[in-house]
Amino acid sequence: MEEAKSKVAVIAKAGMLMPKESMLEVAQQKNSLFIGIPKETSFQENRIALVPDAVALLTNNGHEVVLEAGAGKAAFFTDAEYSEAGARIAYHIEDVFKANIILKVAPPCEAELKFLHSGQNLFSILQLNTQTDKFFKTLASKKVTALAFDYIKDRSGIYPIIQSMSEIAGSTSLLIAAEYLSNVMHGRGEMLGGISGIPPTKVVIIGAGTVGEFATRAAIGLGAEVKIFDNSLYKLRRLQNHLGTRLFTSIISPDAIAEALLTADVVIGAMAPIEGRSPCVVTEEMIAKMRTGSVIVDVSIDAGGCFETSVVTNHTEPTFIKYGIIHYCVPNIASRVARTASHALSNVVTPILLNMGQAGGFEQSLWADMGVRNGIYMYKGSITNKLIADLFKMPFKDINLFMAARY
Repeated sequence: MEEAKSKVAVIAKAGMLMPKESMLEVAQQKNSLFIGIPKETSFQENRIALVPDAVALLTNNGHEVVLEAGAGKAAFFTDAEYSEAGARIAYHIEDVFKANIILKVAPPCEAELKFLHSGQNLFSILQLNTQTDKFFKTLASKKVTALAFDYIKDRSGIYPIIQSMSEIAGSTSLLIAAEYLSNVMHGRGEMLGGISGIPPTKVVIIGAGTVGEFATRAAIGLGAEVKIFDNSLYKLRRLQNHLGTRLFTSIISPDAIAEALLTADVVIGAMAPIEGRSPCVVTEEMIAKMRTGSVIVDVSIDAGGCFETSVVTNHTEPTFIKYGIIHYCVPNIASRVARTASHALSNVVTPILLNMGQAGGFEQSLWADMGVRNGIYMYKGSITNKLIADLFKMPFKDINLFMAARY
């Protein structure tokens, strides 16, 4: 018995002396990003993708940011603010395009495309309705990987950039209408809203999406009487539930809209595009019968407009008058309030960039984040967005197959 115990003790002691696995923490691999921010050259594009606070956050996390001199000027951000945040100020655009990731608001114009180098990563808003096949063929020839901010989804399936810009456009559209009702802008001399003893301004909003919702919030806040039209009962119910109040809502029908327009002071066009084009729901005949001096703000003009009389204008000459009705048809309303819009863009883009660095780089983050992957419309020169491929008759390759092939 004693002999058996002795043998067990010897075996146990030998086991204790055997080398064992060392339980060490495995640190997540990080990767430093090199980000270039050129000055926006698109007509009246005043926004910038990253504000100084965001640049400071990125540089403090070990990432490098190079900014073209004057890139933030239109949004009232100085080079000194970016420099103090850790960015390197470049005075030649070629220096900016040496970065691995090029960060823009508007997509690069023809003059900027020549600065892109092989294998570079381009992040910008796509603005598909303004693009030509030459744009995509140039990117393809340079084997560029391109990400569209407006196609990125968050975890809830929402497009956060579109959501933010739509909120800004909806609220700003009412402020624009208020300006053009005033004497200063040769309007009828009315205050948008209402005060005691005076009938409230009548506002018609066509479209119950995010733009329509925030236009409605602004109108109600000012005391206006609001009527909302949309072809989706779900959107109309959702808008009322979000606002927590019962409003005049109606499915779009020619008779109902025509009747509402007869007494409207302000009409906001906020119809969401269907297959890239906003439906035109207000005819020229309806507009001709509106009250003289009324104001139309066609936020949908980015996608063609929802009024038959709409013609694209710009921030320098924003309005025209037809049938006595003031038309405001400027695309990219968010650029009118560039500082606010830049902060909104930066709030979405910065976490994405930080996550890319934390994941080990751009490639790794695409594999891990389906929402960001949804924003990729070109991967190393191959079109990965079916709509673009069909529209421009180019070969399509599924981004998910590229990701699967990597592992």
